Amino acid sequence: MNPYQQRRQLLSQQLDQNSVAIIVGNKEQIRNLNIKFPFKQDNDFYYLTGFNEPDCVAVIRPGHVQPYVIFARDLDQEMEVRFGFRAGLKGLKTNHQVDESYPIEQFESLIVELFEQRTNIFISDNHGVYQANLYHWLSASARDAKFDSIKAHRSIHQLSPLLAQMRVIKDHHEIALIKHAVDASVAGHIATMQASRVGINEGQLSATFNRTISDFGCNEVGYPNIVACGDNAICLHYEDNNSDCDDNKLLLADMGGEYQHYTADITRTFPINGKFTPPQATIYNLVLKSLDAAIAQVKPGAHWNSLYETAMAVLAQGLLDLGILRGSFEQVMADESYLAFTVHKTGHWMGLHVHDVGAYHDQDGAWVKLTPKMVFTIEPGIYIPSDCLAVEPQWRGIAVRIEDDILVTDTGYQNLSIKAPRTINDIEQIMQD
Repeated sequence: MNPYQQRRQLLSQQLDQNSVAIIVGNKEQIRNLNIKFPFKQDNDFYYLTGFNEPDCVAVIRPGHVQPYVIFARDLDQEMEVRFGFRAGLKGLKTNHQVDESYPIEQFESLIVELFEQRTNIFISDNHGVYQANLYHWLSASARDAKFDSIKAHRSIHQLSPLLAQMRVIKDHHEIALIKHAVDASVAGHIATMQASRVGINEGQLSATFNRTISDFGCNEVGYPNIVACGDNAICLHYEDNNSDCDDNKLLLADMGGEYQHYTADITRTFPINGKFTPPQATIYNLVLKSLDAAIAQVKPGAHWNSLYETAMAVLAQGLLDLGILRGSFEQVMADESYLAFTVHKTGHWMGLHVHDVGAYHDQDGAWVKLTPKMVFTIEPGIYIPSDCLAVEPQWRGIAVRIEDDILVTDTGYQNLSIKAPRTINDIEQIMQD
């Protein structure tokens, strides 16, 4: 079986033969007038189907003689000449392992018939396309005019909790795609460092990254590039990318290429002129130390939050040592005063989405334990605005985030992004090449 068949089978094993799963794909979105945004398939739909056309609905019926049904657009020669190839209903059955296919225009009239006597309806409709249909799906059988017909009293359930937990654990196919996206992104970050110079615009560096990852088949990024020089890096999701880069400033580059729907997410911080100042180097090495300490905690069975706790302990002690924070270590950790400069948590799941789905707590509310084939980021940072009068002038205007992509293995971890320069020596060297 291909990976999509395997995922559908795994989902079916978590349901039963009284269940139907409905997974709604994305529609094309209008940018302006008759110009559309590049199409992006719904992640849950793509995860189970591998099908990348708009206006589709997948129906999965565990144990049925036709367990996998798709409603989609049929062939249309005129539309295909104008807007591109379609698989068509026959193509879905021939090339995409679909048991039966119907025109998308017939979905609303046929779906209740496909329920048959099944009463548990699981739905993934992330944009509420069929929200208005839910009551009809529940009550259609009850309103049957024949008083002695068999009535199916249906209930609606969200499919997302099951799919989210499936997506946390990556299969071999997903890991290979993520590794490729990471490798492309590593090359993009190196090219960005080497293109940097005083006076260059952030947008030019962003374009350098995009151009480089395209050589690896990455035609998209997993999220808008963050290319932030100086105080722009204080904004965690800075996307303007339109400032000129001044001398003696750090540039924070948070960029991840997307390959066949799977994304990387890497951050590197480096001096725009290729040489760290002593204060910049001090803050940078503190963040790197906290990152490496957190990565060292990664192994099966470790609690998710232990990574954050480890990174924060290192950062808090370092900020105390530098006089940026004051008080005792115990006090700083208790009142979380380090948050004034560390701001955010230190990681998230990664895969089809940059902040991929999946719970961080188990059913009892405890932090989840790490399991082989999980993929996530670790990304501590320190952010000190240039107008922060609470610290000595030498520290002002320094913002550093370093982010790596981590795969949990059977015995520990693999740092997928380790080849993106991350020590001061490596960064300065590659910027001189």
